[in-house]
Amino acid sequence: MNIARGIALRSLLPALFHSQKDINAQSSGQRAGTRYGTAMSHTPSLQSTRGTKTGLKSPVITSCFLGVALSSRMVHSTTLILFSRYLPDIAWGKRSRVILDVGCGVASFGGYMFDRDVLTMSFAPKDEHEAQVQFALERGIPAISAVMGTKRLPYPSRVFDVIHCARCRVPWHIEGGMLLLELNRLLRPGGYFVWSATPVYQKLPEDVEIWNAMSILTKSMCWKMVNKTKDKLNQVGMAIYQKPMDNNCYEKRSENSPPLCKESDAADAAWNVPLEACMHKLPVGPTVRGAKWPESWPQRLNKTPFWVDGSQVGVYGKPANEDFEADNAHWKRVVSKSYLNGMGIDWSKVRNVMDMRAVYGGFAAALKNQKVWVMNIVPIDSPDTLPIIYERGLFGMYHDWCESFSTYPRTYDLLHADHLFSKLKTRCKLLAVFAEVDRVLRPEGKLIVRDTADTTNELESMAKSLKWEVRMTYTKGNEGLLCVEKSMWRPKEVEASM
Repeated sequence: MNIARGIALRSLLPALFHSQKDINAQSSGQRAGTRYGTAMSHTPSLQSTRGTKTGLKSPVITSCFLGVALSSRMVHSTTLILFSRYLPDIAWGKRSRVILDVGCGVASFGGYMFDRDVLTMSFAPKDEHEAQVQFALERGIPAISAVMGTKRLPYPSRVFDVIHCARCRVPWHIEGGMLLLELNRLLRPGGYFVWSATPVYQKLPEDVEIWNAMSILTKSMCWKMVNKTKDKLNQVGMAIYQKPMDNNCYEKRSENSPPLCKESDAADAAWNVPLEACMHKLPVGPTVRGAKWPESWPQRLNKTPFWVDGSQVGVYGKPANEDFEADNAHWKRVVSKSYLNGMGIDWSKVRNVMDMRAVYGGFAAALKNQKVWVMNIVPIDSPDTLPIIYERGLFGMYHDWCESFSTYPRTYDLLHADHLFSKLKTRCKLLAVFAEVDRVLRPEGKLIVRDTADTTNELESMAKSLKWEVRMTYTKGNEGLLCVEKSMWRPKEVEASM
């Protein structure tokens, strides 16, 4: 997988040099000046790699960033106006709910779309945008550090309504179009690819060459260019392509290039799977996922996907459709009666949330009316329910919790784990996983764990050893509930254990 990975280590990060408290964490991503301040923590990576250009605390930089933010809003506003004019059926926040932003920079596009009921999975490579993903998360905008390289991205097939690439500098046309074919795997049938780059609107020899190569490639992939336009004000253009809804075009191609993937190649297999320059056939049949577009948002959130029925067995043993409905009702009850009111959590200070074992996404769905976003994680050794999560208008990714997660330190306000840690005991050390939780969670961030009583007791001991505050413990039979808050404490001296 082309994400920042590593084995979860049993060590703590050093204390923050600078950290702000009592910030309204739910400020819009566009209002970055009030989301943990415009200033970011003084970390070595930010200072050494990007200097003051990434948002370090300085009146000059604050003014500079606000100017960039204003410029970004104008660009994104113009982009949406063009969309509405030339492609009215895209229907942001209704028909088009979950999008992928490739090479997102500081994810301003994702922040802009968040206010329009659109969830954007933004990613950028760490080597090129060292601090920008971190900056996006500081602003309360979803983002991960990832790169399109030699392996599939950690998402299932046919789940994104729109894929956006603005100045992402990805060479889509080389190596048989392998990288663009990965986007084809991820894009929902009938979904749109929006490309805004110099080959679209400039006439330099290199740009013309790339545009010609892309035209040949997209045509051979059966993508239809529905519009190519250029804004008169800023002279920036974009091309909009649509993926086909069925296999008719594939079957009529005079040349099998790019080729169709082998039938044995599972399109949803995404963890550590090498890229192939091929296309998967589109779903056939009225009951197959991807055969038709999901319900509009927000109706799709609580509706059982049409392809989940009683002939399948759900995660908890019931028929799949009943399993889904029971899980949805369960989390609505738990969140409303316990999490929102019974734990003393100030939800106005919560923005970036992660469900470490999401199953059907019921926890995230129950938080719909809160001004938060939830990264839903489906562990690689769990049943593959991530397509259901996307069908609901939510988003997430696959992950192995025996490895580090692809994010910067101290980037999430709240982590939620439902019967995750007890399942990990047979695969890796809980202490290492808890150290990863400590790395990802902000100071004063919350961890909520529902698990076996033995596991919650073990985790409570680990939390206390780090001077975390225990906010709640509850045990009934063999089941336990734990809520702890991360402290600012760090040992004064750290001795390396051999």
